[in-house]
Amino acid sequence: MRIDILTLFPAMFQGPFSESIIKRAIEKGEVEIYLHNIRDYSEDKHKRVDDYPFGGGAGMVMQIAPIARLIEKLKSERNYDQIIYLSPDGQRFNQKEANKLSLCTNIILLCGHYKGVDQRVRDHYITQEISIGDYVLSGGELAAAVVVDAVVRLLPGVIGDETSALTDSFQDNLLAPPIYTRPSDFNGWKVPDVLLSGNEKLINEWREQMSLERTRQLRPDLLDEE
Repeated sequence: MRIDILTLFPAMFQGPFSESIIKRAIEKGEVEIYLHNIRDYSEDKHKRVDDYPFGGGAGMVMQIAPIARLIEKLKSERNYDQIIYLSPDGQRFNQKEANKLSLCTNIILLCGHYKGVDQRVRDHYITQEISIGDYVLSGGELAAAVVVDAVVRLLPGVIGDETSALTDSFQDNLLAPPIYTRPSDFNGWKVPDVLLSGNEKLINEWREQMSLERTRQLRPDLLDEE
């Protein structure tokens, strides 16, 4: 899988992509991540990429020209399954969407900044808009990092035990059941007996029941989506 990230601040990705699962996925060749500085595609002598909005109003807007040059260059080199704009008014990102994106070969993630990008970018280049929540960030970089992490961990070969990702919360519109490890008794707080029984059938039934109960209690809205 190849992911191209278009951003004004490439350095923001150094931490998230140089540790843990993402780092290992890159080293194993399961994913290629390329960071592109949009300022490099500005023809302004000061590398300016923003301007005042037509019609007035507060804030600045990212210009279409540098973004268009960069996207056109990438599109001339390969086909992309999705060109995604990270935006607070985009489609709410969830596990189902992460699963779908993990099947892609090439995707572009465009990180907005200021008041956002010129609408013509969204009208003519963007194939999908994604939001990670109903709040506004300073830019799309953190949102892009979240999307990359959620998608890359699903790629075959990235996680040692691939079945682990399939039992995460939200995979079946249910929250994951409680999990425990050693010691079985800590300060009198004991692990449920069923998990120590060795009876796989009873353990699976208990986990399914607990997943349903936790979902009803904490996220009943998920059950409405079934």
